[in-house]
Amino acid sequence: MSGNSQKKKVVVFGIFDGVHDGHRDLFSQAKALGDEVIVIVGRDETAEKLKGKKPKYSEDERIKMLRAEPLVDDALLGDTELSTYTVLVRCNPDVVCLGYDQDELEGDLRQWLVLRPLDSTRGKQIELRRAKPYKADALHSSLLTD
Repeated sequence: MSGNSQKKKVVVFGIFDGVHDGHRDLFSQAKALGDEVIVIVGRDETAEKLKGKKPKYSEDERIKMLRAEPLVDDALLGDTELSTYTVLVRCNPDVVCLGYDQDELEGDLRQWLVLRPLDSTRGKQIELRRAKPYKADALHSSLLTD
């Protein structure tokens, strides 16, 4: 492949309040779907709305942690307003790889994609794929202790 425009981009979404092996497995599954993995990191306000608490690590710290991960090509802050997906438009991915437990996000994205016209430069819709869980009962971030 020649040039960045030829690369198949895969996006994953999450809060990523500390990176663990379950996240790394998600990145690995995302990498298997394309050439470039971009992580969209949920804002502090989004984490509070969705999880009822502020993340342990700041937005900047979470971005730095993710950019240090070998399978992550870039990490960007998500939108301040839920369901707008301007950051997704900016990334222009081929695939969104959803975590095994991101049911609400999948429904919201599917609704957004229906309302969004096809990108004339790409000519096709963003593909949604679901990652398989990785030891979910042991490594889900809500089960980890401080």
